[in-house]
Amino acid sequence: MEQFLQVGVISSTHGVRGEVKVFPTTDDPKRFLDLKKVLLDTGKERISLEISGVRFFKKLVIVKFKGIDNINEIEKYKGCALLVGRADAVELGEDEYYIADLIGMEVVTDGGDKGVLKNVLSTGANEVYVIEFERLGEVLVPAIRQCILDVDVENARMRVYLPEGLV
Repeated sequence: MEQFLQVGVISSTHGVRGEVKVFPTTDDPKRFLDLKKVLLDTGKERISLEISGVRFFKKLVIVKFKGIDNINEIEKYKGCALLVGRADAVELGEDEYYIADLIGMEVVTDGGDKGVLKNVLSTGANEVYVIEFERLGEVLVPAIRQCILDVDVENARMRVYLPEGLV
């Protein structure tokens, strides 16, 4: 299981006072209002940053970090991910999972086919799991109760039903 979960990616700077535009990778961008700290993942290191301000612009979140007061200090972090620890993550409801826990999960069908969950696509109605099966190749499986029979996050294993016509 991942120890840290991504909540956004810095897409660009905003103004000259050190603010950044963040593309949220969380279901609810308003959760940024409750965040006090995030980890900035540069690829080489993780830097703890304290959030001092949040506002919204279209589908982006504009974030101001404490101690970063000009564009030159933050510009080098464009494209970097913002992470939170599991303790600071949004509490999940029943039958809800963090995408980071699903990616790489072993998937089996009732027919004995085995595969790996490669990606999760968000659509208007429901999410779709991209599963690469050994025998069947890539299959897009809707994340609905009729298809997703069992999810065992602890053992990184999922059991699915592939209705006729899906493959």
